[in-house]
Amino acid sequence: MAVPKRKTSKARKRKRRSHLALTPPATALCARCSAVKQPHTACDNCGYYKGRDVLHLEA
Repeated sequence: MAVPKRKTSKARKRKRRSHLALTPPATALCARCSAVKQPHTACDNCGYYKGRDVLHLEA
């Protein structure tokens, strides 16, 4: 079995894992109330999605 002769340095290890960094979640503005929400989901603030009221929130 192959065994490394030297310890892998932190820089080399981190270069190899550079593509594993987290990306922030995508956001969009609600068409009705302009609140920040995730795309393709109903708005948490007003319950609006694709031109209709889908959550029926008590305001």
